[in-house]
Amino acid sequence: MDKFVIEESMGLFGRVRIGGSKNSVLPIIAATLLTDEECVINDVPELTDVLVMQELIEDLGGRTGWNAHEQLSIKVADIAKIEASYELCAKMRASFLVAGPILARCGEVRISLPGGCAIGSRPVDLHLKGLAALGAEISQEHGYVHARTKGLEGANIYLDFPSVGATENIMMAAALARGQTIIQNAAVEPEIVDLSNFLTSMGAVIRGSGTDTIRITGVKRLRGTNHTIIPDRIEAGTFMVAAAITNGEILLENVVTDHLKPAIAKMREAGITITESEDGLKIDARGISNRLPIDIKTLPYPGFPTDMQAQFLAFLATTPGTNIVTETVFENRFMHVPELIRMGADIKIDSRSAIIEGVEKLAGTNVKASDLRAGAALMLAGLAAAGTTQIHDICHIDRGYYKFDEKLRALGAKVYRENG
Repeated sequence: MDKFVIEESMGLFGRVRIGGSKNSVLPIIAATLLTDEECVINDVPELTDVLVMQELIEDLGGRTGWNAHEQLSIKVADIAKIEASYELCAKMRASFLVAGPILARCGEVRISLPGGCAIGSRPVDLHLKGLAALGAEISQEHGYVHARTKGLEGANIYLDFPSVGATENIMMAAALARGQTIIQNAAVEPEIVDLSNFLTSMGAVIRGSGTDTIRITGVKRLRGTNHTIIPDRIEAGTFMVAAAITNGEILLENVVTDHLKPAIAKMREAGITITESEDGLKIDARGISNRLPIDIKTLPYPGFPTDMQAQFLAFLATTPGTNIVTETVFENRFMHVPELIRMGADIKIDSRSAIIEGVEKLAGTNVKASDLRAGAALMLAGLAAAGTTQIHDICHIDRGYYKFDEKLRALGAKVYRENG
């Protein structure tokens, strides 16, 4: 398998364009199943997860194609089958997002329980609760979910937890249901708003996206559309850390600053200078000799994102003093910690908190990416570590960062991909 080889690369400098959001484009690709007309999606990063979702759409009978760089066209004139491929669904969790659209359009769907990063329990019970409330009869056996309906009906749905995936699946199914659906305690992430805007441009009637109460009035059919994906706030946050951990200066282009408020606040709290201009968002950590220790607690949006926890933990590993990171979203999201300890980090785990005593310098060694964001954290740690770092199992990184190594090299990083 491929691996990344990283030499110490302090003082990264330059500008980098942030690509379209992985967590936004996957549900939007699933939503193309709701219409028989062509949809064109712009600023689509050619990630492995995106390619898997593209293949899943084709397996279901859709026609897809790359019109130009990062522009994907999809047309599903007819859904050829109501059972999603087990092999494709096992590759990523987002595959379960086709359940709502297939059910709404065909009245029946059979889909395996999803795969994805092993970062903790992520059951789909809230997805199923929502679909059942809309009138689906649901059964589970042998690792598959089978849902069928004679016609979805709008309903009042309260989510016990503001699940992003459940909110998305229910929104898509409700767009073609009869009557009004109200989702309470809905997720409020920017990716929810992006999906809502996509559905609205298809003719859906949705109000309240971005708040905890979303109202959807079902329509009989949806049309094709042209849509541009929002910038990836997690990729942007990762490059913020790249600038900070290397004492560099990076200008981020194509960002929505409002989506980055928690990361910006914590960076400033640690002593990093961040300025916003018409050109983008500049992170300036040059000449900083004394970072300040900080505490972080992950929470659903607009709190600090769990998808940025690992990257910030790598940054704090070389921040003097005692830093504390508390993970409240996933119970198994410290799998990168043993690898950082191999690099010389001083980290202790106490229940759902990591206590980090910043060390002066990390040391390069052989490490393994256990999941997507853990892999990004190890990449960042390798940039600031003395000597050579080799990161294995980088397939996880390729799932969420498009040309990550190339973008880092353009900033002056000594990062190379070696084929296995």
